Amino acid sequence: MTYVVVGGGLAGAKAVETLRGEGFDGPVTLIAAETDRPYERPPLSKGLLLGTDEPESVFVHTQEWYDDHNVDLRLGVTVTAIDRDARVVRTAGGDDIPYERLLLATGSSPRPLPVPGGERAFLLRTLEDSHRISAAVTASTRVVVVGAGWIGLEVAAAARTRGAEVTVVGTGALPLQNVLGDEMGQMFADLHRAHGTELRLGTHVTEVTPTEVVLADGTRLPADVVIAGVGVTPNVALASGAGLATDDGVLVSPSLATSDPAIFAAGDIAAVEHAFLGRRIRVEHWDVAIHTGQAAARAMLGQPVAYDRLPYFFTDQYDLGMEYTGVAPADAEVVVRGDVAGREFIAFWLVDGRVAAGMNVNVWDVADQIGDLIRSRAVVDPKRLADSSIELSSV
Repeated sequence: MTYVVVGGGLAGAKAVETLRGEGFDGPVTLIAAETDRPYERPPLSKGLLLGTDEPESVFVHTQEWYDDHNVDLRLGVTVTAIDRDARVVRTAGGDDIPYERLLLATGSSPRPLPVPGGERAFLLRTLEDSHRISAAVTASTRVVVVGAGWIGLEVAAAARTRGAEVTVVGTGALPLQNVLGDEMGQMFADLHRAHGTELRLGTHVTEVTPTEVVLADGTRLPADVVIAGVGVTPNVALASGAGLATDDGVLVSPSLATSDPAIFAAGDIAAVEHAFLGRRIRVEHWDVAIHTGQAAARAMLGQPVAYDRLPYFFTDQYDLGMEYTGVAPADAEVVVRGDVAGREFIAFWLVDGRVAAGMNVNVWDVADQIGDLIRSRAVVDPKRLADSSIELSSV
């Protein structure tokens, strides 16, 4: 059996690690379009951007690991097509690489800023992007961040921590409003304003000039550096070109198999029929890259897999650390235990009286308990849920 993984991100790296960890000793090839070996992306908008993380700390494995585990790591190689009949992947260099099992972990691409001059804005996706932004942002830099989502806010916090003058522009009335709702969106707005970041919300950018960002109302924001964080698009062209079922991502079963049983998908592109949630879900976060990569590898080996891990992500902004477990609509009922103003609390999103998601802010070692509440599907008493004197396990 020959296993090929296309995509040199975290999902691909964890897949080949799992193949070897599960005892597979046949040929394994990992093909990466980037020239850097696989690395983790969260530090790109956090510690690496701040300069507090060592550059080498972001890599999933050393080069020696790939050598020692007989993984054929091909960097700087772009796969252009999949021939499903011949079971080969074709590269831009003209090579045909055969496979018996194939994993697609092609990730996603940041959306460019679709306005005149938008090409002047930095995008953050790769290690090189992070290095370029880090070099451009100093204590005297005027930074405008376009986008008040997770990446935009993390970049804003890193730039502000470095002493830059930072303005965040967002289309919503509050940051993260479409993800967390009004109350938690207001908490993040208060956090950034408390650290000196200016928020221009409920508006959008119409132009980027060499020295300014122009808003819809005509406001002109001086800008030495513009960074766009306006979302990403899953890289499904390779899959759709091969005739695999795609929509918002590559459609996969709970075993991470595509519409071709010899081909699997993981990471940002995988729209998984989730075994616990009972619906299809695609999540663009670090934790999902790790665990879908591992699950896909096991399924490729013929092991029974039914992916049911609850979505999980985290953020670090200024003095706030947060973990979010589960998935819930932003307009769901919110119950809080703890001190929102002091930014030390747990927020729960309830759907039909049941906990669908929880977010712990500067409260630690509770993510598993939040997950247990979600998995129990139990109807909870909101008053008991909000009462910090009652153990979560007793709610």
